[in-house]
Amino acid sequence: MLYRNNTEKKEAQKAVDEILYTVKTKGNQALFEYTKQFDGVEITEQNIKVTQQEFEYAYKQVSKELIKVIQKASQRIRNFHQKQKLNSWLEPSENGEMLGQLIRPIEKVGIYVPGGKAAYPSSVLMNAVTASVAGVPHIIMTTPAQKDGRVAATTLVAAKESGVNEVYKVGGAQAIAALAYGTTCIPKVYKICGPGNIYVALAKKSVYGQVNIDSVAGPSEILVIADESANAAYVAADMLSQAEHDEMAAAMLVTDSEILAEKVKKELYIQTEKLERKEIIQKSLENYGLIVVVKDMRQACELSNHIAPEHMEICTKAPFELLPYIKNAGAIFLGHYTPEPLGDYMAGPNHVLPTAGTARFFSPLSIDDFIKKSSILSFSKEAFLELSDDVITFAKGEGLTAHANAVAIRKEYKNI
Repeated sequence: MLYRNNTEKKEAQKAVDEILYTVKTKGNQALFEYTKQFDGVEITEQNIKVTQQEFEYAYKQVSKELIKVIQKASQRIRNFHQKQKLNSWLEPSENGEMLGQLIRPIEKVGIYVPGGKAAYPSSVLMNAVTASVAGVPHIIMTTPAQKDGRVAATTLVAAKESGVNEVYKVGGAQAIAALAYGTTCIPKVYKICGPGNIYVALAKKSVYGQVNIDSVAGPSEILVIADESANAAYVAADMLSQAEHDEMAAAMLVTDSEILAEKVKKELYIQTEKLERKEIIQKSLENYGLIVVVKDMRQACELSNHIAPEHMEICTKAPFELLPYIKNAGAIFLGHYTPEPLGDYMAGPNHVLPTAGTARFFSPLSIDDFIKKSSILSFSKEAFLELSDDVITFAKGEGLTAHANAVAIRKEYKNI
């Protein structure tokens, strides 16, 4: 389930289909017209690409303290993902058989970053640093410009710190189309990553196959498993940290303590009143907020596995004891002092996570998303002859006589 409102999805898909087709057929002209229509910003061939001067200006607009924090986060993300790197391998045998795997980075990757009303430098870091560690040589970023025609300063600082090669001032489904099909301004890429609204998500889904994508993400989710040792204020604050994302975000608590459940419920109301995104939070909690009291922690884990949340916190006396029972979760936060926002910004593991129950079969964004693998096979005559009869038998069993012949003909010619 991409988005919880099916009617909204159908209406958005019609608009997305038109945008994709128009950009594919009209190229830059469509990009410029859609940007003016949706964002109220005039872009041309001369100003669509962020210049070196604009990067330098951005660094002057961001405080030194925040720049240092962005650099620290970038390094922590880099350190974590370095441990995921795989090496090519080749394994020979005595009879001349040689098998292996060749690992290469994807050559061109496009990263979409939401912008306009808000800036999300953390999204830049999570996508671009991971691609950089994987060795991607050409990382292209698209993001909407603000009303003054500039990209948010923090976004540009994060782009420079994480190894982005080019940044273009275009957003929405039209940006996804440009990355997928290419224009004379924006080069075509081989994979598109990054979050966005329903139009961006549906555009990514529609161009999948033309290019690869990371995932089609839905609204954010958090599920907290807590016992009587949990601090109700902490639990409520963590739930609200996700509820403020979106009116369709889901914040859930599963506990074996009725007392804690009541305390958290009260805290949710108290803390919401003090928060800037109060209206969004209230609608999120009303529509998708959930507090469930279960008989024990094992049942809590079973329920969590069924939901397969994007973010899961275990706020119990002994959180590591429950870890073996968790099967489905995008990211698992263990202990009373491991709130979800740590993962969003500074911890190091990727915050691009599977949503809407897809943690049953999808994983967080990682090095694997930015590499491709080729199998390597090499057989000597001796090694070939050892398996030739088996291949012929197998091929004939499938009725593929040309397959069998490609092996048999080599057995017949003895002087190879």
